[in-house]
Amino acid sequence: MKPKVIVICGPTASGKTALSIELAKKIDGEIVSADSMQIYKDMDIGSAKPSAEEMQGIKHYMLDFVSPEQRYNVADYKEEAVQAIEEILKKGKVPIVVGGTGLYVDSLIYGIEYPKMEFDEEYRKELEKRAEVEGLEELYKEAQKIDPEAMKNISKNDRKRIIRVLEIYKATGKTKTEQEIESRKNEVPYDYKVFAINMDRELLYNRINKRVDIMIEQGLIEEVKNIVTKYLKYPTAMQALGYKEIKEYLDGIITKEEAIEKVKQETRRYAKRQLTWFRKNKDTVWIDGADDRQNNINIILEEVDFGKN
Repeated sequence: MKPKVIVICGPTASGKTALSIELAKKIDGEIVSADSMQIYKDMDIGSAKPSAEEMQGIKHYMLDFVSPEQRYNVADYKEEAVQAIEEILKKGKVPIVVGGTGLYVDSLIYGIEYPKMEFDEEYRKELEKRAEVEGLEELYKEAQKIDPEAMKNISKNDRKRIIRVLEIYKATGKTKTEQEIESRKNEVPYDYKVFAINMDRELLYNRINKRVDIMIEQGLIEEVKNIVTKYLKYPTAMQALGYKEIKEYLDGIITKEEAIEKVKQETRRYAKRQLTWFRKNKDTVWIDGADDRQNNINIILEEVDFGKN
């Protein structure tokens, strides 16, 4: 039998971290993050990275290990996340993959293999320049013509992923979608049990708004200032939700109040896209984020066959 791996996904601010830590304590598990921004060093507040206190002694993998100056993609993530899963299994513990980055989650549960691509710095610069001169919408339309299926899940404002679709096609002659279809024919080595947190939309949006206010109180603006000062370049990091908007404030493009409201609005939009993404997997078991946490743990234990306690 394949080893069981639990996956807890869902929108931002839905309570994935707290639920996964309680579950890990119950079943002797360790956690593998599936968050594309929590991988970065010095990006703690804006990415809602769990603190040592919040972790409650549960070991976490794939957190806080990449410099904001470094380029890191889903192929890198998949390779290192699988290594983490193997390490946890060798200890006789239960791996729990937790996060809201759908691409990271899919790379694992579908066993997607990403071909090694030579990064073309000149082409990236050309695309970045075109985004500035022609507008990001032009690149979005171009990517839509090349790979309409992939673009269904990519926001018109998501510069990083729009450019990635164009880069993949130029480097390989195949679309991102074609590559994923081919790679999904591979055998998946684990028995992934996928759970997603759902929540009343109004409640979720209120939680998001409150979380952003708390991030500002905790020093998000200072955190962004620190990154801008400490690192000479930050190709991916400054495209992150929360950081991009605060940088606009620091650059004098918008006011502080406008930046905070923009972070809330964009985070709500992101949460909506996350829910759409996770609904694509028909095998996902949905649990109610507003429900009692212990009840949700019992649902997970029953579904994974660990028995109810």
